[in-house]
Amino acid sequence: MKTYKFPQGFLWGGATAANQIEGGFKEGNKGLNVADVLPGGKARYDILTKPGFDFEIKPDQYYPNHEAIDFYHRYKEDIALFAEMGFKAFRMSIAWTRIFPNGDELDPNEEGLAYYDRVLDELHKHGIEPVVTISHYEMPLHLVKEYGGWRNRKVITFFERYATTILNRYKDKVKYWMTFNEINSALVMPINGLGFSIEKEEDRYQPTFQAYHHQLVASAIAVKACHEIIAESQIGCMILFAPVYPFDSNPENVLHALKEEQIFNYFCGDVQVRGEYPSFMNRYFKEHNIQLEIEEGDLELLKEGTVDYVGFSYYMSRTEKKKKADEDASEGNIIGGVRNPFLEVSDWGWEIDPAGLRISLNKLYDRYQIPLFVVENGLGAYDKLEEDGSIVDDYRIDYLREHIKALGEAIEDGVNLMGYTSWGCIDMVSMSTGEFSKRYGYIYVDKQDDGSGTLERKKKKSFFWYKDVIKTNGEKL
Repeated sequence: MKTYKFPQGFLWGGATAANQIEGGFKEGNKGLNVADVLPGGKARYDILTKPGFDFEIKPDQYYPNHEAIDFYHRYKEDIALFAEMGFKAFRMSIAWTRIFPNGDELDPNEEGLAYYDRVLDELHKHGIEPVVTISHYEMPLHLVKEYGGWRNRKVITFFERYATTILNRYKDKVKYWMTFNEINSALVMPINGLGFSIEKEEDRYQPTFQAYHHQLVASAIAVKACHEIIAESQIGCMILFAPVYPFDSNPENVLHALKEEQIFNYFCGDVQVRGEYPSFMNRYFKEHNIQLEIEEGDLELLKEGTVDYVGFSYYMSRTEKKKKADEDASEGNIIGGVRNPFLEVSDWGWEIDPAGLRISLNKLYDRYQIPLFVVENGLGAYDKLEEDGSIVDDYRIDYLREHIKALGEAIEDGVNLMGYTSWGCIDMVSMSTGEFSKRYGYIYVDKQDDGSGTLERKKKKSFFWYKDVIKTNGEKL
């Protein structure tokens, strides 16, 4: 087997989100956020993508994020397991509503700030570098109901207050930051990223892109503040990247794939890295009758608040055909497209394409020429607990091995890659389906889709495999 040379200081680790692991949804004076009102089960994806969600908690529904895997109380145990694997970095998010329970208060919640002090101190105790996402799909519910989410420009002020509060509080504890998780995903799932549900499908464009403008300005403000408050910091954007392949060599399909990739993969990144709206958006805005309200100083802020690196998630590629028939659909891929006959699929129908990660890294680095950081990648699968208590997840090892090989190949291609934090280093609530049975972790958590389970942690076979990968800096795969 070919061996790969990863840079010294490469940030091997794992990635999580507060709303999917913490639980304790009302503890420590935490307020409700968007994730707290999303029920479990496969119906969740329809809620995230279709019009008309009411953002209410209903007595007959189960809400898995409320307890999640109880990292809120078990963080020391879990961080010790990450340290045993040899993690160099741990990507986490801070729950906005632990710091500002409603989102629009003038003063932060000290209990929430103190909680993250303890978590960050525990990471440093074990020599693990925190990589903190400021906003990861957990917008305060009050800002959704009272202000309409990111459609309302006032939210920029609330976000700035939140961001500067945590930057100042943790300036001596966190070097690596990201602003908004998978910012471009709101084109498919606006509830998570922008904090509102589209009322009518045909009316999605104007409110979505006005909200994006507000969010991109807020991101630039946070980047500027981070550079001013923490001299040695690095702060990045974070996008969901899925390279778009044309279905065939028909120029109509090639052009269609190009336009899809521009809007989904590059629009947000171009603004956050280059500091201005890309020219291809002019035609898109015109064709969809989008009139952005841009206030004086906004465009200057975008220029001044460009990121230091590009963080991105990679799970799948996407194949596009301009004229699709129902039978062409790739049902599992969360961002659509048509079935790619050359790819296998996961238990949840997500197409598996390790070469697509190398393609993504090359495309992004060729475009931006700043460091890249793969901050999410992993396999959601059903895991079987054997009679002896072991979990033999060779399928996950195979998946990760091929994707890490793709990282090594991209580095040889000349890509400047900072690190790799695989998604779901410990089992947690699935974002898209609210299921516990969709497991990504190296660590099994005894929690089931109906909420039952002891929350006991068990090491999977992949735990020991990844420990060796980190120990050998990627040479032993």
